[in-house]
Amino acid sequence: MLEADNQQERLDSYIAGYVDGEGSFHIAIQKVVHVRFGYQLLPEFHVSQNLDYANTLYLIQKRFSCGYVKPNHAKSITDTSWVYVVRNRNDLLNTIIPFFKQNKLRSPKQRDFEKFSRVVKAMNSKIHSTKRGFVKLLRIAVSMNRNGKYRKFNVASIIKNLESSTTIR
Repeated sequence: MLEADNQQERLDSYIAGYVDGEGSFHIAIQKVVHVRFGYQLLPEFHVSQNLDYANTLYLIQKRFSCGYVKPNHAKSITDTSWVYVVRNRNDLLNTIIPFFKQNKLRSPKQRDFEKFSRVVKAMNSKIHSTKRGFVKLLRIAVSMNRNGKYRKFNVASIIKNLESSTTIR
């Protein structure tokens, strides 16, 4: 018979391995006209899977006691995948980040996690509320996930505009 602690350790190792393959630590950059710099940073942890394996997403959600599971692209008829998402900064700081500090990833995704952790902690300290801090965190965000290969914005021009702006302090 397995001890409860051993079962928890095995589950945690399973989740870390699963996230290493199917998860993402991501800082979205969203254009928003009513915020100070015209853009906001949105940290998100997610794990995606096809519908027939979605029960694993619910297992992860139960282990973390936060976040939600939803269709990845609800309006798409071709994308049948589901995703477990955590966006709440307190949940990221108090649950997700400590878990992955304890249960390290074994792929290059570990570097993305470390950057993600730095950005979320810096945002919690309000570093992003100054232009210099926002640009610093934006640069870190862009360096994640294959240097922002799939970003919709030309981040270099966003940074250039922010750095050259004399009206935003």
